[in-house]
Amino acid sequence: MTLEQLRIFVAVAEREHVTRAAHYLRLTQSATSAAIAALEARYATKLFNRIGRRIELTPAGRVFLAEARAVLARAAAAETILADVAGLRRGSLTLAASQTVGNYWLPPLMHRYRAAYPGIAVNLTIGNTETVAAKVRDGAADLGFVEAAVTDPLLSLTPVAEDELVLVTSAGRKPAKKRSQTPADLKGLRWVFREQGSGTRTIFEAAMSGLGVDVSELDVVLELPSNEAVRAAVLDGAGAALLSKLVVAVPLKAGTLVALNIALPKRQFFALRHKERYVTQAEREFYAVMESRPGRPRGAHPLHTRSQRS
Repeated sequence: MTLEQLRIFVAVAEREHVTRAAHYLRLTQSATSAAIAALEARYATKLFNRIGRRIELTPAGRVFLAEARAVLARAAAAETILADVAGLRRGSLTLAASQTVGNYWLPPLMHRYRAAYPGIAVNLTIGNTETVAAKVRDGAADLGFVEAAVTDPLLSLTPVAEDELVLVTSAGRKPAKKRSQTPADLKGLRWVFREQGSGTRTIFEAAMSGLGVDVSELDVVLELPSNEAVRAAVLDGAGAALLSKLVVAVPLKAGTLVALNIALPKRQFFALRHKERYVTQAEREFYAVMESRPGRPRGAHPLHTRSQRS
């Protein structure tokens, strides 16, 4: 059994399709099929059921998939360590970020990092806070960046930036001018929410609770899975929403959105990493890029906490 056979098996299993797996791996369909057939023949075990033009894992294949992924993860970890020795001339850094961080705050840092280390491939996936934490915990991402605190004994959590939050509505639905909005005013508005699991949603619920407003009493007309979808709905007059100022800076400046007059606490962006995984030189240099930017919060360096191992 070879690592290449394991990679082919995992690719086919995840896609449940030989041709799509071959395309992903940049192999011919015949080479991909031959690798699977060789595994099945060597161990006299069927890994896939062929049903018409599709395939599915057998019970033995499902058990083997978990082990194959674990072996490939260990091989990738070994390769990462060797890439460090090459002095950052090659390697990779996989990032995961929640939406506000990933779409607005992180890309300029990634650009600076790539300019300094063109040999390091930087990959980014974007999801909500729960998804990002799961990716870091499972080893699918080296570093995670989120906009809400995460409680997980396997993960370190370090503040890396501050973000200003605003309650916004469309200019056409701006409430009558008042010194500040009261809880009763907020209950009288229609609202557009982010989905459960979103850091923005968590912070909104906490902010409303601090103002004595039960979110279950609010008139929620839409619940949407991205900041951009929420912003578009609010611009169209659907209701009010809590969003990062990074997300609404342009429409606020243009006057198509207005900020409600209510005091809100700032929130922090956090870096996540697994406490027990090897800290690569690529990670260290990414933190160095973050620390070199203006406005970096003072505090413990994420790679210098006692919980980290290197």
